[in-house]
Formats: sequence, structure tokens, C-alpha cells
Amino acid sequence: MRHHNNKRKFGRDKTQKKALLNSLVLNLIVREKIKTTLPKAKEMRPFIEKLITRAKTESLATRRLIIAKLSNRSFEVKKLFEVIVPKYVDKKGGYTRILKLGARKSDGTQMAIIEFV
Repeated sequence: MRHHNNKRKFGRDKTQKKALLNSLVLNLIVREKIKTTLPKAKEMRPFIEKLITRAKTESLATRRLIIAKLSNRSFEVKKLFEVIVPKYVDKKGGYTRILKLGARKSDGTQMAIIEFV
């Protein structure tokens, strides 16, 4: 039974799933809007929203923590702190929006667009 196991596995082990979510978040920061499957979008939403909330209190410690979470990618961290976070200084949450698209033609998977509000 899967009591209290509410995280999606995506048919991958823990490190592969972490790398997948990290890659999706990095692409979202760079492009500010990506098209992916609905379960992947729903799984990465809390990850990116927690990063933005943490980045709103700008200090060296939070910058280092976010650099560690984003696997030492300085360009994306710089864009997060200088471009994305200033938009949401007075907003308490809900930084992303998930728009559902139709099913993918090849395998019928639900597709979605995740973007910053």
C-alpha cells in the first residue's frame, strides 16, 4: 500500500528523478516557460516555488544554498536573483501557472505548459 507516498516516481530511481527535476527547473528559469507532461509540471511546481521563496531573503547563505540546489549553475542562479525574484517581492506565493494542453498524439500523455505568472 502507498500510504503517505504522494511523490511521483516517473519510472526512475532517486538520483535520476532528482536530475530530471533539476533539469526542468533550470530550463524553466532560462526560458521562463516550458512545455512538459502534466505530472512533471505538477511535481516541479513546489520545487521552484520553494526556491523563489527562499531567494526573496537575499543573503550569502541563501545564495549558496540555491547554488547547491541548482547544481552549481551560476548563470541560472544570477537570473533567478536579478530577474525573476524582484517580480515577486510583495507576493506570498503562487509564482507559477500550469496550463493544461491536450493529449500528446503519440502516446496520449497529458501535456502542460508551466510558466511564471
